[in-house]
Amino acid sequence: MSTRRTTQIFCASTLYGVVTLAAALDSGCFGPADRRILLVANNAAVPETTPALDEAEGFERLRSRFDSVLSWNEVISPLHPGGWTPRASDLPLLQRHLRRIWELGDDRVELALESLQVTPALAIAQLLPEAPITAYADGLMSYGPTRNKIDPLIGGRVGRLLHLDLVPELTPLLLAEFGATSEAVPTQAFTKVVEELAGPAAKAVAPAQEGPVVLLGQYLAALNLLTAAEEEELHLRMVRGAVALGHRRLVFKPHPTAPDAWSRALVETAAELGAVLTVEDRPVLAEVLYRELRPALVVGCFSTALLTARTFYGVPIARVGTETLLQRLAPFQNSNRIPLTVVDAVVPPLEGGGGAALDPTELNDLVAAVGFAMQPKIRADLRGAAERHLSGPLAERTRHHFTRRRLTVLGLPGGLPIPRHPRVRRLARHALRLRKALKR
Repeated sequence: MSTRRTTQIFCASTLYGVVTLAAALDSGCFGPADRRILLVANNAAVPETTPALDEAEGFERLRSRFDSVLSWNEVISPLHPGGWTPRASDLPLLQRHLRRIWELGDDRVELALESLQVTPALAIAQLLPEAPITAYADGLMSYGPTRNKIDPLIGGRVGRLLHLDLVPELTPLLLAEFGATSEAVPTQAFTKVVEELAGPAAKAVAPAQEGPVVLLGQYLAALNLLTAAEEEELHLRMVRGAVALGHRRLVFKPHPTAPDAWSRALVETAAELGAVLTVEDRPVLAEVLYRELRPALVVGCFSTALLTARTFYGVPIARVGTETLLQRLAPFQNSNRIPLTVVDAVVPPLEGGGGAALDPTELNDLVAAVGFAMQPKIRADLRGAAERHLSGPLAERTRHHFTRRRLTVLGLPGGLPIPRHPRVRRLARHALRLRKALKR
């Protein structure tokens, strides 16, 4: 009697994601399989002009963990991975088509997906409807709530969330509404894969002098979180702050799509302050740089690489600009809010000031409160935790993580009192409409 084959399909859109999957495989986080497929999605704005992750430097060193590498872009070409989902009426046809072109036959399929709440992961889950799902997250967003409501027929298939243990003792909220259990990928396995990715030419050695300061760029202007001028000033603050602490060697790691003019301005400013700034233009992960440079300090805004520097490599870290972004981030449920919250709460500011970092219990309470305020319908179970935090001893200290309007709308401590009498509320709404009309 023949038994069905098991095929595991690992979907990834970044090299960082592949490193996370490789570390999970090396650690035995996935069971045995007859076949393992890496499905690559290129989510760049113009995929035709942007190399996919399987063309990145060092990828071939990780490829042996998979029996084959397939392209999602080729499957749905000429459509874009970030904008296409199958129509319900087309699902039966497309499901059979996918099994045929990937030679799945009647295999038992298991999926490992990132960012399940959006395409392409959502589309892939729909096209393989019987496959159990392992969600994996390679960044700080794993600690936040699911940003969109997911069909229970898909969310109910998620058994667990694999994540990097970036903030020890902080519990992820992502997909917990479906009962998914969180499982940390061992740190040692991750750093070992990074070493493999770096290759023999990048063996870490003890430097003869103190390492440089690494400055992390994120290109927040592209996300409409800052203007281009504001983000350039944010980077200049990193330079000035690092030099003020006595550092004279700086390395700036820009976002791959950031304007070159920003880097030139940083070089010039550093020179004026008596320091030397080098721009790292290789498309390598920040973690590879940490191994090569042994930095004395890593500075950023709310990049995940800040926490990998401290937690995985023991490098001191500092933040810049989180206060401004917390005030400006809109809408409140923007998925960048939890990464901002975590970094603001546990990473010291570069320019001095700020209170002591929150301990794990306090941080879990803050994240639960912010998570409820972000997604009160998806995580209604967190209301009690939010009310306790916002009426507790840390409420004043963490007040800048919330907006008065959001607290008011949700009826949480710290919001404005809402009139309960219907006539009073009608008058209030009428006054608000008049006020808006007069402003026109």
